[in-house]
Amino acid sequence: MYLLYDFLLILAAFFLLPFFSLQRIVTRQESGGIRERLGYYKNKKIEIWGEKKIVWIHAASVGETRVALLLARRIKEDYPDYALLVTNMTKTGLATARQSEFVDLSILFPVDLSFSIRRLLNLVRPELIIIVETEIWPNFIRQAALRDIPLILINGRLSDRSFPRYRFLRFLLRPMLESFSAFCMQSQEDTERIAVLGAPGGKIENTGNLKFDFQLKDVTEAEVKRRKKQYRLPEDVAILVAGSTHDGEEKQLLEAYRQIASKVDRALLLVLIPRHPERKRDVQALLKDSGLRYRLRSSLQVDGELLSPGEVLLVDTMGEVLDLYSTADLVFVGGSLVPVGGHNLLEAALLAKPVLFGPYVQNFKEISAKLIRSGAGIKVANQNDLVRKMTIMFNDPARCRAMGEAGRSLIVENAGATERTMRHVARYMNS
Repeated sequence: MYLLYDFLLILAAFFLLPFFSLQRIVTRQESGGIRERLGYYKNKKIEIWGEKKIVWIHAASVGETRVALLLARRIKEDYPDYALLVTNMTKTGLATARQSEFVDLSILFPVDLSFSIRRLLNLVRPELIIIVETEIWPNFIRQAALRDIPLILINGRLSDRSFPRYRFLRFLLRPMLESFSAFCMQSQEDTERIAVLGAPGGKIENTGNLKFDFQLKDVTEAEVKRRKKQYRLPEDVAILVAGSTHDGEEKQLLEAYRQIASKVDRALLLVLIPRHPERKRDVQALLKDSGLRYRLRSSLQVDGELLSPGEVLLVDTMGEVLDLYSTADLVFVGGSLVPVGGHNLLEAALLAKPVLFGPYVQNFKEISAKLIRSGAGIKVANQNDLVRKMTIMFNDPARCRAMGEAGRSLIVENAGATERTMRHVARYMNS
């Protein structure tokens, strides 16, 4: 089975390697290197750790990496003598990991070929491997098991979309799942689903969702004013921040913005944050077609002219989502008006901001339901419903404030997943 799997990956590589080569030329970024994708890393990257024991955390992209960093911080606090390696599937995840003071090294995860995985495992020699959410790579898991390296799945989830596919392949998954030492799942439903796929019942626990353990952000009025000045946002306008938007969503949001502007009591301004900054040109084309004036975040000057009501700030940089959310009167989280599955709905709640999202939130089913039940979030059915509900919210600032506070309360009530997860991690530290 593994020989066939390797053969299929090698076959796929003939099509993927030209893509990675072109990507490296276009982006001029070292993190796009083909060598790392094949498991060839500069030895000096690893050798700086000396004789330290290593914990390897693997996370796919930005959302999973932020969860990984929650645990990385706790591991560093409890076990400062350990070194932490974080691997990522995407360059955006890699960039997120590299911003953390708790990560000793972050590199791209290699293609899941047996020889690539063996090479990296022989180089790193980790004491423990922690996998975030559902990154189940056959060769990675098999090679770790052959070396008797403990494997822990944290913040595990199986979405409505992925679960039927996994269940169809459960006869192949069962041996891999039996190699894990522990499964820390997000919800009771996820706990039941991983058991159906063949995970040993004694290794599974519903530890809760680590996203509820993100540190609450207490941002003062003075800090909000400073950030508005930084982003050239005027003080006397209502600000709508649309974060992590995708293709097909920006057009709906721009049309909704145009309609809302004439229906609310205050002047309005839109901050648009595409999930992938490299889509900047596509979104710029939409803005030009819409006739809306806009400015790029990267073009803002410290003492430049303030944006005007009716304009759009198009964010073409990374790592500023929470800062921009802090300036908002209302937050819309993207990936939800189109069938992507949604993105982190709790980031707005961390800042006591009311949050709206579309119908496609299957990746955050439990969180979205809790936000709605607590009065902290509102689901919209489509563009017309978005216009209607945003109009209501912008004309009722007291309700917006109440929703924001409800979101903060929800986070406090559901915290504790880190502590429960660390009980499993602790079993394999200093063992």
